[in-house]
This record gives sequence, structure tokens and C-alpha cells, in this order.
Amino acid sequence: MARRAQPISAFPGAGAALIVAALILGTLLAVALRAEAGRGFGASDWAALRFTLTQATLSAVLSVGLAIGLSRALARRRFWGRSALIALLGAPFILPVIVAILGLLTVFGRAGWISQILMIFGLDPLQIYGLHGVVLAHVFFNLPLATRLILQGWQEIPAERFRLAAQVNAGPGAIWQLLEAPMLRRVVPGALAVVFAICLSSFAVALTLGGGPRATTLELAIYQAFRFDFDLGRAALLSAVQLGLTGIAGFVALRVSDKDGVGAGLDRVLRRWDGETPLARCIDLAWIGFAALFLILPLSAVVVSGLSGLVLLGASVWVAALTSVLVAGLSTVLLLSLALPMAAAVAMGRSTLIEVAGILGLAASPLVIGTGLFIVIYPVADPFELALPVTALVNAVMALPFALRILVPRAREVMLRYGRLSLSLDMAGTPFLWRVFLPRMRAQIGFAAGLAAALSMGDLGVITLFADPEVATLPLQVYRLMGAYQMEAAAGAALVLLILSMGAFWILDRGGRWHAEA
Repeated sequence: MARRAQPISAFPGAGAALIVAALILGTLLAVALRAEAGRGFGASDWAALRFTLTQATLSAVLSVGLAIGLSRALARRRFWGRSALIALLGAPFILPVIVAILGLLTVFGRAGWISQILMIFGLDPLQIYGLHGVVLAHVFFNLPLATRLILQGWQEIPAERFRLAAQVNAGPGAIWQLLEAPMLRRVVPGALAVVFAICLSSFAVALTLGGGPRATTLELAIYQAFRFDFDLGRAALLSAVQLGLTGIAGFVALRVSDKDGVGAGLDRVLRRWDGETPLARCIDLAWIGFAALFLILPLSAVVVSGLSGLVLLGASVWVAALTSVLVAGLSTVLLLSLALPMAAAVAMGRSTLIEVAGILGLAASPLVIGTGLFIVIYPVADPFELALPVTALVNAVMALPFALRILVPRAREVMLRYGRLSLSLDMAGTPFLWRVFLPRMRAQIGFAAGLAAALSMGDLGVITLFADPEVATLPLQVYRLMGAYQMEAAAGAALVLLILSMGAFWILDRGGRWHAEA
């Protein structure tokens, strides 16, 4: 049976998917072939594996455990600023990792704000480096994500069930047992698996807060084998193990998250009678206040410390800032060149293989892909001369799964609503693309572009493999200033990076929506 005619061709989407699959699978194959078959793990490699699993487990348990209390408080309370706080929960996702780490150091470090208060009372300052520092940073990044995931589960409980519980005078304990606990048993395993998978491949956190050989993750071990020893065989072996771990964790996350909901309701406004006691109000207020302080203090610390450090910035920082802008711009263009045709092809029903190619980036970390690219490029060219375009390309591929989640639903709607009409008007191909499809995708394109630009602007991953002393993006320059103990200048550079990242996201996202608000 012939396929129904479509207003635009699916071949560009299939070609983009083929490019993405070839890039990811080709680099992974290069890593696998480079890994020495008879080579086993050394003592340091086993230590890195144990630390990776330990920190990921602790980070996931703490992030999700805290998120249960916070999401419950947000589900039960309606207060001024609630929407702003929920929006703030999305900020760590696009926040440059090095900026957040510098903020955490300013608050929780040995010379940080809390340590200074402790020393006033004769207590020892905090020690942030090592396992507890890595876990603290991961909780900062993943508590908001876990909260959003679990809050969605609370909001999916039909309001009618709480009304029925109130009519039969069910107390807080009964509501917890009958409504909340079953929902948590459905939602929490998925949140744990997602956070665990994310923490397995968190390179920048371990690089800055690891604190020595006993706090080395697999990705940090890959970097050390690559940059310091130039042992490509060991780097490839570690990359293969890292790929296996992230692949298993990602598969588990998808499986445990794919569960039936709790049932449908009538979309009534949810009112929680069980949260109206004074004790419940105090508990919820404590959770909300804790979350607000935990998220706002590090960001405030970056701004406060960075203002005084701006005057210390040298030419190298501004050159690095310009480099980051160029890399982010190139990465955004590459992302849209791949994501738009793939989203259109998926919207037209050519979905299976293209969607699989689109989510391949979730199965491999940027450092593993970077290692594979180095192995491929090294025999034919100088990889260090290609540091910036390679970084932009890998950043685009890493952002592709998120961009497709943004673009595909709207693309399906546009195709369903305007596809047949455009064909009846003989408006297919380029006219449909420019007059119908792209104008109605503008808001989603702006959001995806802003997300890609912000993520690329703050990336501290592949550039650490390829960059030489003369080339640096702004996150790498901040890390170098921190390594040279120029903390004030690092704070100033981090503030510039924060402004650039958030500014890029705001400008592109706003630019995509301006026509709807005019």
C-alpha cells in the first residue's frame, strides 16, 4: 500500500538521523576497537568504578528523598511566588556547571559563608572536596529535576479522590497510605533511575570537587588517562565500561518510568484538606524555605562575588567569552539543522528509526564521544586544531534528544492541521516549509535554540580533551582560574558566563515567542 503524500519530504530527516547515528555509533565503535581485548582493570580503575557507583547512588537517594518532601509541600500549598519557585526549579538544568560549583564553594567551601559563621562559634570549617562535595553538587543539580518529576505524580492524582477522602473523614495517615504512597511507589523508582543515570556521567563536578585519587569517577579517569598519560587503550577501555553503565541505567530508567497512571479525573482544582493543620503548614513551609535557600544562595553568591571580580578580568577571559559565544552559536545552528528535519520526519510518521537515532545521545556521555572522535581524527589530522568545531558538534548532539522532545509534538500538530490543506492548494516542498511549517514552529524553535545555546555555553566536557593552552572556552577559563587560586577573577568570569548563558536562553526563547505576544 502506497504511503499518503506529504507536504515535505522525509529524506532530509532520515539523512540527519543517519548522520547522528553514524557519529555516535562510529565513535563508540572506534572506542571499542581501540580498547585492548586482554587488558584488565587495575586497582585505580576498580576504585574509580566503585566511587562512580557510590556517588551516583548516594546522589540519587538524597536527591529523590529530599524531593519527596519538597514536592509534597508544593502540591499542598498555594502561595505568592509559587510559580516563580517552580520555574526556579528548572534553572539548574541550563545553569553552567562551573558557575554552580563556584557558587557552592562560596557558600559551603572552607572559606565560604557557612564556614565563616561556624568559625565565629569556634567550630571547624566545612570541607567540600571529596565524596560529600560531589554528592552536594549533584543534589543541587538534581533535586529540582526529581522534584518536578515527583510533583507531576502528585498533580496526576485526581482531585475527586481527595474530595472523597475528605467526605469519609480520612486523616493524613489514611490519605498517605491510600493515595500518596501508591503514587510514590509508581513514580519514585523512575526518578531514582533518571538521577542515577545522570550522576554516572557528571564529569565537571568530579573534575572540580573530586579532591584526589580516592574521589575519581570513571569519566575523570578517562580524562586523566587521555590528557596526562595519553594512554588511548586505557581511555577506550574505561569509556566502554562507562558506556555500558550509562546504557544500562538509561534502559532501567525508561522501563521503570513506563507505568500506568493513577486514573483520570474531571480536572477540578486540587484542594488538600489534609494539609490545613498547623503542623502540616509548618512542615511544608520548612521544606519550601529550605529549597528556596538551597537554590538561591549559590546563585546569589556568584553574583555578589562576581561583581567585585569583574575588574580583575584580563583579556584572556574576554577572548574565552567570545570563543564560547561562537561555539554556542555554531552548536545551535548544527542542532537546528539536525533537529528540524528529524522532527518533521517523525511528525509525518517516519518515526521509529529516526526517533531511536535522536535519543542515542542519552546513551553515551560527551567525554566518551569525544574520546572516540579523537581516536578517529588523530591518524589523519591534529585534533587540537579542531577543538572548537568538535566541541560545537558534540554539544549539538547532546542537546538533540531534548530539542526533539520540544519540537516533535508541535510538528505533529502542524502536519495534522495544515498538511492536507497545503497539498490541496498545491503548496508542498519549500513553500510549505517557509510559509506554513517554520512560522508555526517559531516558539518551539526559539525554546530549543535557547536551550542548546545555554547548554553549549556552559559545557565543560569535550573542550577539556581537545583544548590546548592557547584555546579555551569561558567555562574552561573559569576552571583554570580556580586551579590557579585566582578565586576573585574566577568569580567575575563565572558571573560573565552566567549572564551569557541565561541571556542566550532568554533572547532566543523570547525571540521565538515575540510574534505571539505582539
